[in-house]
Amino acid sequence: MVKDDMVIQERLALLDEYTTDLRQLQSVDFKTYVENKLVRRTVERTLHLAVEACLDIGQHIIAQEGFRRPADNQDVFAVLAEEGIVSGELLPSLIAMAKFRNLIVHDYARIDNAVVFSILKRRLDDFDAYTRAIVNCLKS
Repeated sequence: MVKDDMVIQERLALLDEYTTDLRQLQSVDFKTYVENKLVRRTVERTLHLAVEACLDIGQHIIAQEGFRRPADNQDVFAVLAEEGIVSGELLPSLIAMAKFRNLIVHDYARIDNAVVFSILKRRLDDFDAYTRAIVNCLKS
């Protein structure tokens, strides 16, 4: 299926770096998160970069394999699910990532600290599941 492509490997390495950085911040409590704008901005930006890496990987695979063109960022993940690269079980989390990316890029003045903090505490494993799916795709 997908060739072991250098661009994909580079983005996977970046994604690993971003999730590692985020995990180092998981020990922060909510009060510190809200009060420390540097921590807050670091988490927001690193989550944004992690989602961008996921989208880049997906778009690269879609283009390389000639899959149908996605209508938007959310649809990138839908195409990957249609093609069996990511599971239907993971798809809702990936779509939520794309929605989060749009919020953080386009509506940054309305970011809800509790939502971002919750993602930091509870959703980093979604990035790991995505990475595993992509690595499995590269191996097949």
